[in-house]
Amino acid sequence: MKFAASVSLAALALAGCATVPPADMAAQAPAAAAQNEVPPAIAAASSTGQFPATPEGGRQFIAAVEKDLFDLSVIGGRAQWVNSTYINDDTDALAAYFGTIGTEKGVNYAKEAARYAAVQGLDPDTARKLNILRGALVLAAPTTPGAAAELNTISTRLQSTYGKGRASLNGKEITGDVAEEQMGELRDPAKLQEIWTSWHNNVGRPMRPDYTRMVEIANQGAKELGYADTGAMWRSNYDMSPDEFSAMYDRLWSEVKPLYDQLHCYTRTKLNQKYGNAIQPASGPIRADLLGNMWAQEWGNIYDVVAPKGAGDIGYDLTDLLVRKKTNPTEMVRMGERFYTSLGLDPLPASFWQRSQIVRPEGREVVCHASAWDLDNKDDLRIKMCTKVNADDFVTIHHELGHNYYQRAYNQQPYLYLNGANDGFHEAIGDFVALSVTPEYLVQIGLLDRNKVPDASKDTGLLLRQAMDKVAFLPFGLMVDKWRWGVFDGSIPSSGYEAGWNQLRQQYQGITPPVQRSEADFDPGAKFHIPGNTPYARYFLARILQFQFYKAACDMSGWKGPLHRCSFYGNKEVGARLNQMLQLGASKPWPEALQAFTGSREMSAKPMLEYFAPLQAWLQEQNRGKQCGW
Repeated sequence: MKFAASVSLAALALAGCATVPPADMAAQAPAAAAQNEVPPAIAAASSTGQFPATPEGGRQFIAAVEKDLFDLSVIGGRAQWVNSTYINDDTDALAAYFGTIGTEKGVNYAKEAARYAAVQGLDPDTARKLNILRGALVLAAPTTPGAAAELNTISTRLQSTYGKGRASLNGKEITGDVAEEQMGELRDPAKLQEIWTSWHNNVGRPMRPDYTRMVEIANQGAKELGYADTGAMWRSNYDMSPDEFSAMYDRLWSEVKPLYDQLHCYTRTKLNQKYGNAIQPASGPIRADLLGNMWAQEWGNIYDVVAPKGAGDIGYDLTDLLVRKKTNPTEMVRMGERFYTSLGLDPLPASFWQRSQIVRPEGREVVCHASAWDLDNKDDLRIKMCTKVNADDFVTIHHELGHNYYQRAYNQQPYLYLNGANDGFHEAIGDFVALSVTPEYLVQIGLLDRNKVPDASKDTGLLLRQAMDKVAFLPFGLMVDKWRWGVFDGSIPSSGYEAGWNQLRQQYQGITPPVQRSEADFDPGAKFHIPGNTPYARYFLARILQFQFYKAACDMSGWKGPLHRCSFYGNKEVGARLNQMLQLGASKPWPEALQAFTGSREMSAKPMLEYFAPLQAWLQEQNRGKQCGW
């Protein structure tokens, strides 16, 4: 959790995609610090030539910036932590104050970095840091007086609006985390429609004017830094051009789309059988609120609806296992920690257990979305969750701790390298560990009896249950930023925000809202990462990368058998090789980090397709004769 002055490597809260998110301090902060722009040393350097436009001047500039941002990230991170775990007007103002400072510093440093980047003869390390600094802002404020304060005031207000959001069920108000839980448990379409509609109306609609203005300001800032728009600035953070990144993004989607199409077709048939043509037709898109998740981004909660007879019963229910063992939320986190220590990594520091928010506190507003924090860039590691004793949160814990272990592994790097090789790496580390939450792993940690491990006849059920989350997520992971890129470049105008969102959701996901929507609505705002300004491409990339990491770990551990049954729990070689990659942080281009662990320099969906190959063949058989597509 790094405050990093709005620089995305400083992504304040690294959030798990399954449950969630938080945004960069910069992107969300506000109000009062217009006077706190560049530290005196830097301001003097710019005006007096203390740091000349030479290779040595570039090195001196970077050294001064790294010290300043390191110090700011510590106090700024604490303000953001308090704001996320105790939401009120005062903590909003604190987060806004430091966020404004961070944004203004980030903008000034980015412009200075662009100037130094043009100097001939820079050493590779300085050149890399200058490029990171120039492109690392999440939202860039222009130099217009007051712009940084306005941008951060809006950003903080957007996040607070989300954090205070409420839905209704049976006409009674419920909090966001309860709404999410109920979306996964209820099977009454009228109640699902009520929760979905009330959440999207109450949370999204009020944000629309603020979001529109925020886009205007941020685009002005991005243009001042030499980018076409904010979306192009985001896509510049991948050791390739924005256009090259878009091409890679689309290539990866084309590799996995056939698998998604089969899953969509099968799921739609099962929903039609359960609810009938009036609720879910047998052809066309799927009604969004029937898929067990507020955003239809993961469908695992309706596995009971789609499970095939016989093969669908995987032989155990992880939530039941946890409840039966009387596991509490803190014990769940301890189990997650033990996975990492089984690989030879050190236990979490004592302060983690003293300072983390593991359950929702009583009597105050908090942001419940799971996230992982590093408040001193060293070892003040924390998670922030409103943990419930269920399978989803058990997996999410393994994911969030992946962020923490990554943060600690690279904590010896210089400030500008305190980040993942790219943001997809940060998400993928915990995800690939969570893939090891297999029946064999549950036996090893004492949750499942050996004689209850499902045999090969249950593999279809095991894979289908995984696909309902991992595969179903792919088009959502892809289209969130495709919508934002369109908003930032103007191809989705402010007058068409809602239409653009629903068009992309239908194009990529094949889903449709349960009720009619209009431009009075702002459904994108009902997803935290939109008001929280957390770039989302990282989550799509993480879905691809986690299977690459997982296959590499399974190969390393000598696993024989179907890929989806592999657990590398307890394998010290995997831990040692993993730590070698994690320690690099952002110091090398991501293909080098990928190669350090997997042996490959290219992202590929082939390991994911290998994992799900038996399921894809089975789905094709089930869908024979059906009119797939939408």
